[in-house]
Amino acid sequence: MTRNRTFAVTNQKGGVGKTTSAINLCASLAATKRRVLLVDLDSQGNATMGSGVNKYEVELTAYDVLTAMRPVSEVIQKSPDGGYDLVPGNSDLTAAEVELLELDNREYRLSYALSQVQDQYDYIIIDCPPSLNMLTVNALVAAHGVLIPVQCEYFALEGLSGLMATVERVQQHLNADLKIEGILRTMFDPRNSLTRDVSQQLLQHFDQKVYRTVIPRNVRVAEAPSFGQPVLAYDRQSKGALAYLAMAGEMLRRHEQEDADAAKATSNAEQPIESAQAESAQAASVDSSPESTPGTLPGEHSTH
Repeated sequence: MTRNRTFAVTNQKGGVGKTTSAINLCASLAATKRRVLLVDLDSQGNATMGSGVNKYEVELTAYDVLTAMRPVSEVIQKSPDGGYDLVPGNSDLTAAEVELLELDNREYRLSYALSQVQDQYDYIIIDCPPSLNMLTVNALVAAHGVLIPVQCEYFALEGLSGLMATVERVQQHLNADLKIEGILRTMFDPRNSLTRDVSQQLLQHFDQKVYRTVIPRNVRVAEAPSFGQPVLAYDRQSKGALAYLAMAGEMLRRHEQEDADAAKATSNAEQPIESAQAESAQAASVDSSPESTPGTLPGEHSTH
């Protein structure tokens, strides 16, 4: 049985394809018939505009969910071409960063809000701001995993180490179940020797956490947001669209394997219990059979 998975897409370094990856991952998962919700927590509202929703015209946003505890179901918009639902964001979220500091349970407000709708979705993807603030903390507390887009350039590993430290602090104090879901290499140009070197370092340091799919530097991916579309809707046959579809496929295969392993572990854990119950029942059956006199066979009676 599949379960909901909630991922925070984040990197404290800007310009790494974070929002682009959030939008296009949602569209690619939706194309595989998964139920998907995108939450825009960035005050720039780029994930909202890139999903085909005008951030200047929406009445309710993630701001209302966080500060006024408006139900997510009242805030949701549909991405016209993306096939997924959206909790929009805009500049109101700048005020939310300040207002949250004065509110009770400030780190857990998004987690509570999403818990009310998580059964309606297979995947909830949260687009975080490119900084560690209270909005990002809310996302990390609400998430099962962190998906980290990384551009293979000189300062990539340095920024990544800082993010790992942040995730560890959240694990220790706020969300013990949080894990690194995966590292996605974006704007990848194999002709660049630095790109290849950094990519190799990522694989050496993080191994299986690095998605084998890479997102190439692609004009269509860059153009699509200005039309309010995921690249899958803008140009389905482009290299960028095919790469995000491949990335979604890799993610789904990972999760199917995780679910299969979990089911097997549960089954193996139950077998000793079932075996013990069977042995106990057998022992009880023997104990309850008619007693035989020493020197006689069961079913025979002594004549003495």
